[in-house]
Amino acid sequence: MSISELNPPLTDADLPEVYHSVESEVRSYCRSWPTTMAVAQGSWLTDVDGRRYLDFFAGAGALNYGHNNPALKKPLLDYLASDMIVHSLDMATAAKTNFLETFERLILRPRGLDYKVQFPGPTGANSVEAALKLARKVTGRESIINFTNAFHGMTLGALSVTGNSMKRAGAGIPLVHSTPMPYDNYFGGATEDFHWFERVLDDSGGGLNHPAAVIVETVQGEGGLNVARAEWLQALAELCRRRDILLIVDDVQMGCGRTGRFFSFEEAGIVPDIVTLSKSISGYGLPMALTLFRRELDVWTPGEHNGTFRGHNPAFVTATKALETYWASDAFANETEAKGRHVRDRLEAIAQNHEGVSARGRGMAQGLKFAETSQAGEVCRAAFDRGVTMETSGPRDEVVKLLPPLTTTVEDLDKGIDILAESVAATLP
Repeated sequence: MSISELNPPLTDADLPEVYHSVESEVRSYCRSWPTTMAVAQGSWLTDVDGRRYLDFFAGAGALNYGHNNPALKKPLLDYLASDMIVHSLDMATAAKTNFLETFERLILRPRGLDYKVQFPGPTGANSVEAALKLARKVTGRESIINFTNAFHGMTLGALSVTGNSMKRAGAGIPLVHSTPMPYDNYFGGATEDFHWFERVLDDSGGGLNHPAAVIVETVQGEGGLNVARAEWLQALAELCRRRDILLIVDDVQMGCGRTGRFFSFEEAGIVPDIVTLSKSISGYGLPMALTLFRRELDVWTPGEHNGTFRGHNPAFVTATKALETYWASDAFANETEAKGRHVRDRLEAIAQNHEGVSARGRGMAQGLKFAETSQAGEVCRAAFDRGVTMETSGPRDEVVKLLPPLTTTVEDLDKGIDILAESVAATLP
């Protein structure tokens, strides 16, 4: 019996009525996957009717170590059972102390990164907002350079440096003090992107105010798995250094090992001035975010940027254990890179069998781009019917994006890609 026979097609009508009558129309993922999930373990989800789904979404990258990872669950349960501090704002706690010491010992010090750590609030958008505010405070300038097809969050500051027109429209007001520049390969190699950026900076008639900062993703996840070349990132970092512009790397989705190394910028050998982290930093899907910055940029006054939920101690507990379990050596990063190469080889083989399909991505953020934009959504729906959850990305939702947990076995990766191949074949003419 095939997987597609195990999971008969479901529609939005299969969801409980309360989702239609009470929850806002803004809901999205339950429309793509119209079933009620109940149990999750590792790389697998199970709905209330016992149907199993291989998870190639991983909480939009928040579950790099899988669902309910037992190595992280036990210390979390022990912590809660001992009546330890859960909510603490930015008070000193044992859990926070352990996390900071472990993060410095296993992540910062081995990489020669002399960063201060800020807890800006529980989400990636909180981290981006803190980064933008700090850059403007340090430099005394307003303008931020962002890039085409970027995505940095849904709050007003983060939206101002986001490229997606639909998401920007939701702000309801003009989004100002930012200027988009072409991302690497935006012109398909016909024009070197940096010629435009540097020329405008040099031109007294270019109309570009001296920027406070540049914010960039090394791999644009929501933008369609666009990968910046190492030499492009190096040139960007050098340009920022020469022009006294702060470089912010948004590692919210691509950090914590998603591309192999802990930080996605390590491969390029650059050292950003500011780094944003969230999603998988807690290790367990618990809300947590960090803003990292060079020591000399720490010009905040006490309480100048704060938030009620920036001290979520259960997240400190699981984050510490995740670092100890997976980042005490290079073994996990090496394994992730090997899996990424395997996935890419499998996707290249699928693309070769179908006109107008191409593989893209880096590490364990991989996908397929379709020339006919509607096909990506159709493939994702066909894959869901066959037992795999994955989503689309890109400005026209033209890319099927795969973000499986980094702990997914090669056997399960192959199962999911087999289903993806079947879904592509069933969807394309």
